[in-house]
Amino acid sequence: MTSIDPQLIETFRRDGFVILRNFLSAEEIETARTRFEPLFQGKFETGLYPDEWNWIEGRDPADRTRQICNGWRSDNTIARIVLSRKVGEFCARLAGWDGARMGQDNVLWKPPGAKSLGFHQDDSYCHWVVPAGYVTCWMTLDDTSAAGGTIEYARGSHLWPLSKPKGKFHAPDDYRATLRDAAAEAGGAVDIVPIEVKAGDAVIHHGHTWHGSGSNSAAVPRRSLVSHCISAACRFHETEVSYIYSRYRRQGDLAMDESFFPILWRADGYRSAWLNGL
Repeated sequence: MTSIDPQLIETFRRDGFVILRNFLSAEEIETARTRFEPLFQGKFETGLYPDEWNWIEGRDPADRTRQICNGWRSDNTIARIVLSRKVGEFCARLAGWDGARMGQDNVLWKPPGAKSLGFHQDDSYCHWVVPAGYVTCWMTLDDTSAAGGTIEYARGSHLWPLSKPKGKFHAPDDYRATLRDAAAEAGGAVDIVPIEVKAGDAVIHHGHTWHGSGSNSAAVPRRSLVSHCISAACRFHETEVSYIYSRYRRQGDLAMDESFFPILWRADGYRSAWLNGL
């Protein structure tokens, strides 16, 4: 697996993302793949619903990318991967934080024929914590290709200003339209990099980096797990509210409960104790 060295950090700061080879083991890949169908059928191992369940068979169009947010609450196999120590350490050290905690995960499944996901910045949705800002680890469970609707990054776009959420996220008519608008506003050049990697590889990206993905015109699915990490020092914003995640805020207390936002890694060796039981 790629190590965290000065060159990796420099690439992250220059491009807004870095590719990590062999991030997941063969066992992690195979076990995680078996959890997708049960999850999207509503068979939740822990008995808990995820925070968001954006595709349900029979309700939603078959040509949409399936997405669950915070599948770790519902499935222990997913939890062991997205809440791993290495995810936290890589995200924290690339971000320059003393530690990282889970902000939100994604379980993403783009079957053949599924439509695109619009370009966006993750940090557009990170207004409800202080200090604000995600660093995201995207882990693929399948070999990816441009034709297969792999994730695409606009290299260097993390240096552009932060935009408010704009455009349609699921199945937009033109999934790069928001990127072109942002580039015009920033006066920046668009340099799109499709991530063509092997199953088990990962990419870590800055929360300001513009990214999206095209439709899957290949004959195989594109499945991935995503950890959106925030600083271990984060607290809830005093006035800004996430209509989903601020429900975990205790009355009169801005501290983030580690039962819901566990600390994955900290430089002093600390990690939320309950994670050891996964």
